[in-house]
Amino acid sequence: MDFTTILFYVFSAILVLASIRVITAPNPVQAALFLVLAFFQAAGIWMLLKAEFLSIVLVLVYVGAVMVLFLFVVMMLDIHVAKLREGFWGYLPIAGVIGGIIVLEMASVIWRSFGINGATAPEAAGHIGSTKALGMLIYTKYIYAFEIAAVVLLVAIIAAVALTLRKRKDIKYFDPADAVRVKRNDRLRIVKMKATARDAATNVAPKEAQ
Repeated sequence: MDFTTILFYVFSAILVLASIRVITAPNPVQAALFLVLAFFQAAGIWMLLKAEFLSIVLVLVYVGAVMVLFLFVVMMLDIHVAKLREGFWGYLPIAGVIGGIIVLEMASVIWRSFGINGATAPEAAGHIGSTKALGMLIYTKYIYAFEIAAVVLLVAIIAAVALTLRKRKDIKYFDPADAVRVKRNDRLRIVKMKATARDAATNVAPKEAQ
């Protein structure tokens, strides 16, 4: 067993443990930190597969940007953690079934990949980290999946904004829709002043004399 294989097993073991802690940690902040650890281990595995670009993107995009947004949303939502974790064990059986199906599907894909002859496998592995090959695949073969993922992220952003938006009674609320629908008579009221400056002087003089 060479050193690369040892690193693979180490990264894989830590990745599995961190993934389990993501769904079992009682605190959502701790779960997010374990997810960061899982991302780092996955990036290490990509690095062992000579996919340097995917490894760096995983660290920069997910760890550097997405996880910061996760922590920001978790801290703003003020979730009741104890109530949220009450139904965890109730959903464990169906989660185990779904997880088993995913493991079987991934195992079948990996098992089929061993059928590739030795001449084409290293050649295919050498292009995993190529940005040109990755871009050609994303914007040609997987363009619809890429667009669906973009729509899912957009919906997630809108949902996060809707969850964090709260109306408070102790602050002044300005509705832009009411400002657009307002009319001129609602904004300005013209008052006709019939009294002149001379009339004002004559009215003030008797009062001062008294």
